[in-house]
Amino acid sequence: MRHVLSSAVTLAVAFVGAAATAAPQPGPAFPVYANAPAVAVACDAGLADIAARVGRLEKRSADAGWLAAWDDLNAAIEDSASPVSFLENVHPDSAVRDAAQACSQRWTEFGSSLSQNEALYRALLRVRPRDAIDRAFLAYAREGFEDAGVSLPPAARARAKELNDRIGELGRQFDARIRDANIKLAFTVDELAGVPEPVWKTKPRDAEGRILLGIDNPTLRPVVDRADTASTRERMLRAKFSEGGDANLAVLAELVRLRQEYARLFGMKTFADFQMRRRMIGSTEKAQRFLGEVRGAVTARELRDLAELREAKARHLGTPPATTRLERWDVAYYTERLRRERYSVDQEAFRPYFPPEESLRFVMKIAERMLGVRYTPVAAALWHEDARAFVATDTRTGKPLATLYVDLYPRDAKFGHAAVWSLQGSATRIGRVPQAALVVNLDRKGLTLGELETLLHEMGHALHNNLSATRYMQQSDNYVQWDFGEAPSQMLEDWVYDKQVLKLFAEVCAACPPVPDEMIDKARVARDFGKGGRFAFQLLLASYDLALYTQESPDPLGLWNEMEGATPLGNFAGTRFPAGFAHIASGGYPAGYYGYLWSLVVALDLRTAFGADRLDPVVGARYRQTVLARGREQPPGELVRHFLGRETNSRAFFDYLAR
Repeated sequence: MRHVLSSAVTLAVAFVGAAATAAPQPGPAFPVYANAPAVAVACDAGLADIAARVGRLEKRSADAGWLAAWDDLNAAIEDSASPVSFLENVHPDSAVRDAAQACSQRWTEFGSSLSQNEALYRALLRVRPRDAIDRAFLAYAREGFEDAGVSLPPAARARAKELNDRIGELGRQFDARIRDANIKLAFTVDELAGVPEPVWKTKPRDAEGRILLGIDNPTLRPVVDRADTASTRERMLRAKFSEGGDANLAVLAELVRLRQEYARLFGMKTFADFQMRRRMIGSTEKAQRFLGEVRGAVTARELRDLAELREAKARHLGTPPATTRLERWDVAYYTERLRRERYSVDQEAFRPYFPPEESLRFVMKIAERMLGVRYTPVAAALWHEDARAFVATDTRTGKPLATLYVDLYPRDAKFGHAAVWSLQGSATRIGRVPQAALVVNLDRKGLTLGELETLLHEMGHALHNNLSATRYMQQSDNYVQWDFGEAPSQMLEDWVYDKQVLKLFAEVCAACPPVPDEMIDKARVARDFGKGGRFAFQLLLASYDLALYTQESPDPLGLWNEMEGATPLGNFAGTRFPAGFAHIASGGYPAGYYGYLWSLVVALDLRTAFGADRLDPVVGARYRQTVLARGREQPPGELVRHFLGRETNSRAFFDYLAR
């Protein structure tokens, strides 16, 4: 997941694009805040400094250095605003998180004013670009001002700012309610039959001796995949599908209404239209056609997959298939049973082969071999004892390239999924180097192959940041068009199913047993089992997001129940899935969740260049130079064309869906 800390809409100022560290050179320089007052002091100082910088820029003529000065301002905003925004999601102290959230809202309000600054906008319009990179940056900056409402009539401009500020506040409320919920469910040992003992053995107990389990991914997945008791699976999945509760449903309804109003200020019919005119896909209509093509490719396969799962449940329970009902909480369980029966693949059996620390070093070794970047740990005082810092260097020259922070393990009130924050964007003109934070929630006892795939996916985002080498900070990785942003990470997912790639594990852990080749062969085949259902659910999420932001005043839960109810599994009655669907509430994914599928089209096409050798350093170097390093200096389609030597197409994607 590519995580962005943003206000209501995508603007051309850095504080809405990322979080940052305080130093411009590689190395551990993340600010440590002793307490909540320290956050407030830093926030006051940062805002005051940036206000003074804005005043100086307003007085500057629109000369040849104006674009660089604008980028310098945004880099300073990134340095001041972003550390506290990031800490909203990872800091263990609730008071610090609350102070960070309050500071982030102040930066949102400052940014919505800055992006409506008429003096700066008029100066921008007078700038004459020197070359194609300048022209691309100038166009992006102009769009950011205009999308924030600088050209609207005064009353509409004021309303745009109000909407931006309110949407930013609501998005933070939505995320915080999920992050801080700390949901625990109580189970007896018998109710956890089938669940691997390490998942629950050391968990706390309630007064009656029952085991208390959270709904974090390292706990949730083994329970819904392996619990033999259907009611256990149902309770866990029902809790996960109800995160955020009624309060978040109300917030989401307001967010949708406000975003639709925002779009209408610009003469747009829907917020989806407003968003997609700036995206790789180009228009709402094209996104709808694309999702229709995906639906045509996966529907029959989904029905076939579900029929197999229903038959498996009937055999297991000894009931007639025709009268056996497959429930939402049955899908993962019977998928795993069939994989074990049919392919002798048990995801839990991979954990001894992939210890978490060694797994991190393994994905870094892939980057070293393929892309010529080496990661070295360095001492650092960070937000939690589990967080570490690494300096990235070029393997050929030894030149420091970037810093990567890593936070591997789950804890209460930490961001509960997997994501990378682009903490600092590159700017080669001033020697500004990238920094990112990779945040996941891994099982300390080892990873499944699927979890290793997730870790490599996130490393793909980190590499997109760390290997950016753009002239301007606002052209670095975090500013690429949103529906391209998942492609570099999705491309790498397949690498963990490659036996030659997995042999690199011996280089980072000589004591780790090598994964038997036959396990990988079976896992590759087993991975495709259930593909129809997986893609159908992604299609449902993308279609719901698009419907939410194209309809007039929809009821989020009613719309979800209607759309989920039209699927073969039907509606998961009594749940509130949209209340926990953070992608569509904040960041860059509202009216953009289709981007996961769209990016996968690009990712599968990118993979074709590597052929049989996924670690080919020659192809890797070309990929690093033509795609990762260029950020937003060129449109994504041009970057991909330069790398592949041809126009991109969807052939590999639809071939993959068909097999």
